[in-house]
Amino acid sequence: MMGRMEHEVTVTEVEARPTAVVAASTTWQEFPALWGRLLGEVWDCLRAAGISRGCRNVMLYLDGVPNVEVGVLLDQECPPAGRVVASALPAGTAATTVHRGPFDTVGAAHEAVLDWCAAHGRRPTGVRWEIYGPHSDDPAEQWTQVSWLLAPLLAPDHPVSRVVR
Repeated sequence: MMGRMEHEVTVTEVEARPTAVVAASTTWQEFPALWGRLLGEVWDCLRAAGISRGCRNVMLYLDGVPNVEVGVLLDQECPPAGRVVASALPAGTAATTVHRGPFDTVGAAHEAVLDWCAAHGRRPTGVRWEIYGPHSDDPAEQWTQVSWLLAPLLAPDHPVSRVVR
């Protein structure tokens, strides 16, 4: 029996990364049945452009509604078609961890990042994303990078910092 997985959280400045996505506003109840169809639309668009591999699947959650963007990281240009649009993962300061194991347990990585933020006085903005490793049917080989965009740190003499303390 496996114990609780440990997730090492790091904070880095990330650059915006181009994506091809289908955006949707959904509910958390509907999302599990929806994301596969959205991702399928993106891959149909990629294949029509002659791209069949090399693009990592991504899910960008813009808020808690959730308003989502489901698609792929682009390492080459892909003309948008249908509901597939060009977008990007956000730039900024992000708290990140890597989840190793089945995709259906990735929630533990999100919890680890939020716990780390609480313990280190960092405020997540609510914008977060997942980048999936290469496809594998073996859960032991599956991995997902989980990142949460962080609010900027305020200087100790900033008026809001004094109010919050």
